[in-house]
Amino acid sequence: MDTTLQDPLVGQVLDGRYRVEARIAVGGMATVYRAVDTRLDRVLALKVMHQSLASDAAFVDRFIREAKSVARLAHANVVAVYDQGTDGDHVYLAMEYVAGCTLRDVLRRRGALHPRAALDILEPVLAALGAAHRAGFVHRDMKPENVLIGDDGRVKVADFGLVRAVDTNTSASTGAVLGTVSYLAPEQIEHGTADTRADVYACGVVLYEMLTGAKPHAGSTPAQVLYQHLNEDVPPPSAIAPEVAPELDALVASATARTLDARPADAVALLGAARAVRDALTDAQLDAVPPQAKEDTSDGAENRTTVIPRPAAAVDDQEALNHTSRLELPPEPPRRERPDRRGRFRMPRRGIVTIVAAVLLLIGLGVGIWYISVGQFTEVPPVLRKTQAEAEKKLHDAGLDVKVVNEFSDVVPKGQVIGSKPGPGERVRDSVTIRVSQGPPRAEVPNVVGMPLADAKRKIADQGLTVGTVTRRFSSETAQGSVLSTSPGAGSVRRPETSVSIVVSKGEPVDVPDVVGDSVAEARSALEDEGFKVKIAERQVYSEEDKGSVAAQSPSADGQGAKGDTVTLTLSKGRQMIEVPDVTGLKVDEATSQLEEAGFEVKVDKALLFPGDTVKDQSVDAGDKAPKGSTITITLSGGVF
Repeated sequence: MDTTLQDPLVGQVLDGRYRVEARIAVGGMATVYRAVDTRLDRVLALKVMHQSLASDAAFVDRFIREAKSVARLAHANVVAVYDQGTDGDHVYLAMEYVAGCTLRDVLRRRGALHPRAALDILEPVLAALGAAHRAGFVHRDMKPENVLIGDDGRVKVADFGLVRAVDTNTSASTGAVLGTVSYLAPEQIEHGTADTRADVYACGVVLYEMLTGAKPHAGSTPAQVLYQHLNEDVPPPSAIAPEVAPELDALVASATARTLDARPADAVALLGAARAVRDALTDAQLDAVPPQAKEDTSDGAENRTTVIPRPAAAVDDQEALNHTSRLELPPEPPRRERPDRRGRFRMPRRGIVTIVAAVLLLIGLGVGIWYISVGQFTEVPPVLRKTQAEAEKKLHDAGLDVKVVNEFSDVVPKGQVIGSKPGPGERVRDSVTIRVSQGPPRAEVPNVVGMPLADAKRKIADQGLTVGTVTRRFSSETAQGSVLSTSPGAGSVRRPETSVSIVVSKGEPVDVPDVVGDSVAEARSALEDEGFKVKIAERQVYSEEDKGSVAAQSPSADGQGAKGDTVTLTLSKGRQMIEVPDVTGLKVDEATSQLEEAGFEVKVDKALLFPGDTVKDQSVDAGDKAPKGSTITITLSGGVF
């Protein structure tokens, strides 16, 4: 039974603009409908908040504020937010309509995915999250239910930014809670905080689930799952799916580290790591079939479980056309018929001709209407994920011309069809344009050796790559500030946004002169003559050097630097003066211990004959001050010297 017929909103027009056509799904905070924007004549998804939440003014304000922020997040892999408004008791969001299935649907149907498919889904998810993280958003509720896979193969992330408004207001059954807590990071559980690394943790759990078909932490209650998140590491996928490569185990372990600092900083960093893992794996490792995988019996996109179900046609198209082509003629007035010679009545010849003419007119009119409405159009057959040759043959067999447009795709393999225009099931007169995948986009690392660093960075960015770590090394052959090498090297082909590390020349090494003990002027002159810059540290120290002279330098005199490097000088406050303790009358060991603890060196003067062990005199009187580290001589009582 169609449950949408029982929904009072179906058939209504919200805000004088959005006509609600069918209910799609019901969640903890809202119901989602398929609707038509009557102003722009487009299909969209309408998310209407439950009235129990709509009555909470604070919640509604936060909901609206989040929606406005997320609407500014424009990314190909993010479900777009078009509009937000209220109509009476109804608070709604107008969002992009995505026909396809959720990752949860795929996992239910397939059990587990081979690594190539898992990475094909993970990478656009991370691209979407990376754009959000760089814009200051944290998703906070990443899970397979929020990953949509369109019929055209595109992957999109839903419900950006709205989780913050849901956290304290959404009630759910135990099962629903358990489904959500499976992806919570330890810090979300323990402290209630979430930054970009919480999304990274959730993506690691999702990757584990794609590779194994199971969640890493299981339990009959949410509390059991939460305890495992806090106290147990996510196990390696290969523990239950031995075909999983060690590199993928390491990727999952990095993303799901319980310690925040051990995880990648955000989705951009995790995306780079995922692409590096893909590049490191062989085709056999990428296409390894996990034991948990189920056979997919669906026949292409037309049989997919859809996130937004297609409406069933109320009347067959041909039947509707036939009804259209029927014409009703007004009844003729009754006429008397003459009997024939045998006493039977016969129809006049003119009446027979009239009927035949009317029938022929109806047939001709029906054929004309059929041709104008349907006969000159052909229904586009489904060609999604077929090879270019297969798609062209299928379209040609249907009597259609084919135009081919090549596009890059992170999801659809090279040579297969991404989509068609018009789409499958639509009627077209003569030609169809198909979009064929060229595979993932690729970028070539440019040759920037010898270029100034700024120019090299610009050239790398122009190729669609990102600049990674920049390190510096001495070189007597390459000018200071110019590029020595890159990794990957020039000519290497990588995916866009791959990080390219750069090594920059520090020029020829220069020995750092020893200026400790020199005056500031002398030290500055000696260092600047060698091409160094000089910085005077704010903090001064006690030292053996004269007050105001250089007590220490960094880097030290036994090191090397490059011209233009800065040498930091620490100035001396002179020797520290310390009060001398009174040790006369003490045993020699105790006197020595007290003086050394005070910071002095100790010299013991003993008698030549019959030396005693008690201090008779000390070289600096008690209570006077002496430089720290200076020597105090103590004289012991005894016999003849």
